[in-house]
Amino acid sequence: MLSEKIQKLIEAEFPGNDISVTVPEVQTHGHFTTNLAFSLAKKERMSPMQAAEKIKSAVIAEDPEKLIEKIEVAAPGFVNFWLTPKSIQDIFARISQSKNFGKSKVGDGRKIIVEYSSPNIAKPMHVGHFRATIIGDALANIHKALGYKVIRWNYLGDWGVQFGKLTAAYKMWGDAKKLKAEPIKHLLELYVRFSAQAKINPEFENLGQLEFKKLENGDKGNRKLWELFRKVSLKDFDKVYKMLGVKFDVEIGESFYESHLKPLTKSLVKDGIAKRSEGALIIDLEKYGLPRALVEKSDGASLYLTRDLANIKYRLSKYKTDKIIHVVGQEQSLHFQQFFRVAEMLGLGKDKFFHVGTALVLGPDGKKLSTREGKTIFIEDIINEALSITREIVKEKNSSVSAKEREKIAKVVAIGALKYNDLSQSRLSNIIFDWNKMLSFEGDSGPYLQYTYVRLKSILRKMRPSKFDPKVLALPGELDLILKLDRFPEAIQKSAETFYPHYLAQYLYDLAKSASRFYEEHPVLKAESAVRKARLALISCAADALKTGLNLLGVETLERM
Repeated sequence: MLSEKIQKLIEAEFPGNDISVTVPEVQTHGHFTTNLAFSLAKKERMSPMQAAEKIKSAVIAEDPEKLIEKIEVAAPGFVNFWLTPKSIQDIFARISQSKNFGKSKVGDGRKIIVEYSSPNIAKPMHVGHFRATIIGDALANIHKALGYKVIRWNYLGDWGVQFGKLTAAYKMWGDAKKLKAEPIKHLLELYVRFSAQAKINPEFENLGQLEFKKLENGDKGNRKLWELFRKVSLKDFDKVYKMLGVKFDVEIGESFYESHLKPLTKSLVKDGIAKRSEGALIIDLEKYGLPRALVEKSDGASLYLTRDLANIKYRLSKYKTDKIIHVVGQEQSLHFQQFFRVAEMLGLGKDKFFHVGTALVLGPDGKKLSTREGKTIFIEDIINEALSITREIVKEKNSSVSAKEREKIAKVVAIGALKYNDLSQSRLSNIIFDWNKMLSFEGDSGPYLQYTYVRLKSILRKMRPSKFDPKVLALPGELDLILKLDRFPEAIQKSAETFYPHYLAQYLYDLAKSASRFYEEHPVLKAESAVRKARLALISCAADALKTGLNLLGVETLERM
């Protein structure tokens, strides 16, 4: 990447400084810029403009590859760089010859677990799970592209007092015929009914805890019901995952660690980490600025934190992983702070665990997305609605295409639109669920990027790229598109390092705009032979980068639309 080369030139002259080389917001301010002068000025007791001039002089004197055409200093202390056309052309020659451009081996030899989706058994997957599922899947893809050995982990919520409540509800009001016909719907109805009764009669809470305790103690009847609830739920989840094109390497729930819990709590007490308080087992985290953590209730029942600790011990022991990422709603932030602190106290590691939080999904009115009745919206309903709308759009735009082909296009566009709408925004920002914007073929949307790819491929079908001379690409529009392509690996790496896939999505939108502008302003097929060959190679590389990038986000592309 050219930005790295500029950075290394500066580092060679000014070692020990935190150097950042970025693309200026205004194109006339150069190809790259650095603000190093501001920190250097403080160190060397000079003005930022003096420091900027010093940087300029030093870099001009030491440029063995002759990358830089000119350097300018701009108030109040920025150093702006313009590259020579040859350095940009040379970069494109390398890009065009790369079979896996954008990907790398920076993670070679390292193993990472990405935990995401993690729905609760006996409940439909709701819109809140959508963000964790889509973001987690994208991060898994991105890390794999960087050479990491990635283990995709679905940590199912299949244990806890809620199953005691559901068991009690089923024993009182369950209907075997309804369970067979619409299992998840019936189980949700039972749980909602039980919760409503518990608000009126506190004894229902005690009943739920009693039934869960029986389940923990191995009661055969409760165990059989729990297994049934789990089985029908997994079948329902798999249907949604298939629609989204999401797969996992490991699907293990909290229940898997049931036998691990007693040895774990004994170890916590023995090592002086946990202590008894009014019958419950707690860990004092006050010195870390955190509230105390509860790891076992007074009745001996386990908690989410206990099962998480058992889970992480198992993962480290079995998989010897270097990093574990938990993609879970930001509202769980405190839990993960406590969890990671206790894991450190247990000697499981300090910088291996990361909570990748996600914010809310809001409707166009800015309120939490729900039905008109205020009920939770489920993922399957959203997918079906997206498909319904997209089918009409595709039918209107492609009436001559067969019904089978239209259905294929509608599915790819609908799922791509849903995913990109989420991934194009910061995971810590609430996202607005606006069908019109999401399914538009213009602007920052999945369909726009997919359509841009289709348009590039339509040109390439008319004439295939062949051997070319990169030196004929000397116009500003040509060089600008090359520079945009050069930043593709950086966008992938930044998304991985920060756990923010929207950096890659933003880059792809910028690339799509640049590619569209390029072929609208620069004739490709009608250009003279040498220029035509070079421009075909350029749009071929742009198309490849778009496809690779979208696929990393979990968004499919189409050859025709």
